[in-house]
Amino acid sequence: MQPTDIANPSYFHKVVDCQWACPAHTPVPEYIRLIGQGRYSDAYMVNWVSNVFPGILGRTCDRPCEPACRRGRVEESNGEHPEPVAICRLKRVAADNKDDVRDRMPIPVAPELRRKGKRIACIGAGPASLTVARDLAPQGYQVTVFDAEAKAGGFMRTQIPHFRLPEAVIDEETGYVLNLGVEFRSSQHIASMRELLAQGFDAVFVGCGAPRGRDLDIPGRREATAHIHIGIDWLASVSFGHVTSIGRRVIVLGGGNTAMDCCRSARRLGGEDVKVIVRSGFEEMKASPWEKEDAMHEGIPIINFHVPKAFVHEGGKLTGMTFEMVKAVRDDKGRRELVPTGEPDVFVACDEVLIAVGQENSFPWIERDCGIAFDEWGLPVLDKKTFQSSLAHVFFGGDAAFGPKNIITAVAHGHEAAVSIDRLLHGEDIRQRPAPHVNLLSQKMGIHEWSYDNAISGDARFKVPWAKAEKALANIRVEVELGFDAATAFKEAERCLNCDVQTVFTDGSCIECDACVDICPMDCITFTDNGEEDDLRTRLKAPAVNTTQDLYVSGLLKTGRVMVKDEDVCLHCGLCAERCPTGAWDMQKYLLMETYAGERARDRKSTRVGAQRMEARA
Repeated sequence: MQPTDIANPSYFHKVVDCQWACPAHTPVPEYIRLIGQGRYSDAYMVNWVSNVFPGILGRTCDRPCEPACRRGRVEESNGEHPEPVAICRLKRVAADNKDDVRDRMPIPVAPELRRKGKRIACIGAGPASLTVARDLAPQGYQVTVFDAEAKAGGFMRTQIPHFRLPEAVIDEETGYVLNLGVEFRSSQHIASMRELLAQGFDAVFVGCGAPRGRDLDIPGRREATAHIHIGIDWLASVSFGHVTSIGRRVIVLGGGNTAMDCCRSARRLGGEDVKVIVRSGFEEMKASPWEKEDAMHEGIPIINFHVPKAFVHEGGKLTGMTFEMVKAVRDDKGRRELVPTGEPDVFVACDEVLIAVGQENSFPWIERDCGIAFDEWGLPVLDKKTFQSSLAHVFFGGDAAFGPKNIITAVAHGHEAAVSIDRLLHGEDIRQRPAPHVNLLSQKMGIHEWSYDNAISGDARFKVPWAKAEKALANIRVEVELGFDAATAFKEAERCLNCDVQTVFTDGSCIECDACVDICPMDCITFTDNGEEDDLRTRLKAPAVNTTQDLYVSGLLKTGRVMVKDEDVCLHCGLCAERCPTGAWDMQKYLLMETYAGERARDRKSTRVGAQRMEARA
């Protein structure tokens, strides 16, 4: 193997598993350390720069960072299923405990200067559009956000129940964006892309989400329609107060997060017997594991391997549903198929049904002859790197781009689309993406002292307290999760392994004394003869079996051997650096920040109104 090029920004970025897994690449260990120091406002702003909505995401994020967390795979003594750091809930701690951060936000461009800037239209006021607006407004663009609803937020406001996400949090964090000089045209439905394009916008961003819920066309659907509801539409009606009650017996069809929100909302609106019924197996459900756990914690059963066959009704009044029993069978190629078990159909009595079997994109307002191409599934044909459509100045992002995902993915799309728009309007190649800002700095304060706490906490993951069930289930606007208090947040923050504080090796200083090998608690350092990667992985002190994480390989040492470190299980404890008699090992903090729209993202620097650079945010 060739010596590892640690000057390549992606090498150490990949070692910071949580940041690597986050679509917006939020520097997770950085803000967790700040929380542990009680610097909540600083931690909030580190988040805000990357993910725009720390308070919202601290309650609702799909947490792609947590399955990637090193803590969950190196810990062996804290139970049968070791758990990652509660990254998402720590984000909420920063949001809940911060000071007034309005003076840390970018300074809005003066109106007379902004009127000279190019005009950007954002369709929909969800997370993707608001991210585009957040990135471009401080650069002097005239950004106009259109939305059919009275308030900004998109599906964050209409489809996430208030018991998970209080409206005040949405108001606050969407307000930070709109206060940057963004024009918000509320209650304005865009009915024609052609008419919008005729208004002369220099660029258009479509972030209208995936607003159409899938239906079930099975017998009885039309006859009993008054008692059958599309899940996302029903959640919106609940959010706006148009629906305040539901029948006593409720069936929720579907296994995603929307289904979990539907069943928990129904429980709070009077549903005494609420069931979730899915066609797949429990483990195959698309809902996040914690969403399923929360539903079951509230007494809602999840019944699997039931395929809907018919809505049963009497004179238009729904009485129940029939289901076919199935089982999962895999063929010779491992492909799964649901096949009938042969058992009699099952009848489940109910008064109302909520259908949450998926969402679809719907663009009836985009004329098919306006220059925007669509694929066979009705999705826009996009460049996956730039989010540009076949009409050069029209971009898509969020669920509108590639189908339903989640908030943090929509934010990542918004950042990338904003870079594309900014470069396009400066006459630059939008496929050329800006490099991230990277810093690598030694944490050495003394021979055996570091600027970070490198003691490994033995604590298991702490549980987030909940409101009492009788209170939470009685009111749909009572927030269920109460969040960590300061003391618990500190202890949970201490569970972080500081994966961004990297072990950096200088082969010219090494005397091959093996002191680092002896002291390493994870046996992840080996001095051996070089070889091909597949062979080398088997010859280490502890075989490196996770090939998705790299090996750190040094140049040739004096004996002709190389140092090989398995990055997968390193605890970043610093013991190797403390023990090394020559200083060949050092602990260096690696900070990667994405480069967002603005002068740093362009090839040619400008003196136009962009002086309020986005670093003022932090």
